[in-house]
Amino acid sequence: MRTEHDDAARGDDTTDDDAAVTRRRLLATTLGGAAAAGLGLPVVRALPAAASTGSAPTGTAPAARTMRPVSMAMHIHGSFSEGTASYETHLHQARLNDVDVIWWTDHDFRVAAHDHRREVRFDGLSEVANTMEWTWTESRQGAVTSGGAEFVDDPHSPDEPGRAMRMTAAGTGWGILWYSAASWNQTFSGSLADLTIDLDVLAERLGPGRELLIEMNTSYHPARGDRPAGRYLLQYRIGGSTTGAVVRRADGLRGYVEIPVAADTWQRVTFRPVDDLRAIWPDLVATDNSMHTLRLGVRVDGTAETRVVVDRLRIDYGRRDADGGIGLRREVLAEYEAEYPDVAHHESFEVSLVRHLNWIGGDLVMPEMPSPPRRDNDPDLTAEMVEFMHAHGALVQWNHPLDVETPESLVQLMIERNCLGADIMEIGRSPFEDLRRVFDAAARNALFITGVGVSDDHNGQDWAGLSNNNITYVWARSTGKDDLVDALGAGRAWWADPARWRGAMDVEVAGRRALGSAMVTPAARLRVRLTATDLPTGGALHIVQSPVDYPGVADPTPRTSSIVIPAADLRGGGHDHVFVPGDGAYLRLQARDAEDRVIGESNPFWVLRAEPPHGIPPARRFRA
Repeated sequence: MRTEHDDAARGDDTTDDDAAVTRRRLLATTLGGAAAAGLGLPVVRALPAAASTGSAPTGTAPAARTMRPVSMAMHIHGSFSEGTASYETHLHQARLNDVDVIWWTDHDFRVAAHDHRREVRFDGLSEVANTMEWTWTESRQGAVTSGGAEFVDDPHSPDEPGRAMRMTAAGTGWGILWYSAASWNQTFSGSLADLTIDLDVLAERLGPGRELLIEMNTSYHPARGDRPAGRYLLQYRIGGSTTGAVVRRADGLRGYVEIPVAADTWQRVTFRPVDDLRAIWPDLVATDNSMHTLRLGVRVDGTAETRVVVDRLRIDYGRRDADGGIGLRREVLAEYEAEYPDVAHHESFEVSLVRHLNWIGGDLVMPEMPSPPRRDNDPDLTAEMVEFMHAHGALVQWNHPLDVETPESLVQLMIERNCLGADIMEIGRSPFEDLRRVFDAAARNALFITGVGVSDDHNGQDWAGLSNNNITYVWARSTGKDDLVDALGAGRAWWADPARWRGAMDVEVAGRRALGSAMVTPAARLRVRLTATDLPTGGALHIVQSPVDYPGVADPTPRTSSIVIPAADLRGGGHDHVFVPGDGAYLRLQARDAEDRVIGESNPFWVLRAEPPHGIPPARRFRA
């Protein structure tokens, strides 16, 4: 079972001694002093003398010849989600894999930075805010022989009640004592595009080679200039500079910012990472990065002790409250329009605090979200959200529908609640056989929901090599949003494993496209033209057929049978088939390779004797 459907944070021990950095970059934001802010430099401000110690605190399908196959990645997460991917790396993958369209389905509450962590008090290794936990985990690197963290009542920042964290380390050479951050459901991770960080610092024993470190691992980008593909790391080194000035420098995918501070006085250090990323790598879209990992450390060099006290870490997400995140993400994506004109991409959400739903088309608005941002799988709440999305003109895609259901309970829920009103469902994904059974059981009851493939990719490094790598094709007039929404609503879709097959699928009746549609007719026999182009040698087209007999929940087991047409017997990728619907039936197409693996599947075509219980959506009705 998934919770919040967000990948668990993975540990990251990347430092300046690692051979390569393959993690997401953190963009630091700068506040304070007008002159420094104008330069985009980190700001250090003296704090007042310490006070006394305080206590701890639709439409009909047009003629086939007006449309073409359009390939789409339907479930993709970029730098406004919690994974390691940038938008750039997904656009690069789309180009490499000849995918026409990306739907950007970042989690809605992450785009809004809703209830993301705003502060850490340093009252202990673990602390809770709004029921959400934050923890620090210690690790050591190099020649650190002693040290640790102590949470002290005094000294503490004069602006803050409660405790502070004193980090002390000693060693026999070079080394780092690290404290890595983790928050419930990665609620500090997300876009750095408009983020600012403050940290109060008291430098007790710092100097050259003996600094306080703040390290952020950010997003994965494809190769650019003389730099390889990988994740960018940004490390701030505080208190070791002897120049008295902020110094930035790059070492491949690592960026370093050296910041001087005075000894033995509380100072507030303010970072605007996006400014530092932009200055260090001017050719990079700096705003297309996420704070994927965060850690604090003290560095030792030789036998001298390093000691520093830190207090009150503040994170300001800027405009990323509610609808502000929509506009901010739009600005980031606009940076790539000139570089990737061949890849169409459309804004979307994965609405994530109910059963996960992709917002496809319509007017994108931020839905109301609970606090804390915990997912509630109540079917009634999901149905209400579907109605909300429909009211804004969107199609609704039900994602990973088996995450909280068994195949049997999902079929029951779909039949009794008409798929909760959803228009689209992820069928071309694992567990494949279970989802096929669900899809066929729904089709047997004339429930019209468009099945699509999925990658659900948060990394953007190898689309074709993913275990869930199916892309979705539709017959559409263009890659424009409205044309794609029309195609999906009409069911003119199939999904394919792009590493094994990239052909087209279709069903035609009397020269008219019927894929995804339903017709009511008394005809005993119907001649249909079936298409599956470019099947691999030794492969086959499987015509999957089933009665539509409305068994409801009494018999959820599919009653499918298959007719196998070897690829060598297809003429121009087509096959003329006589469909005998009996009292009502549907057929769908399945492409298989020489090893009998399913490499592509289509949506059904229904022939019915009477109107089904839920009717036929206008976009799907085929008139003889």
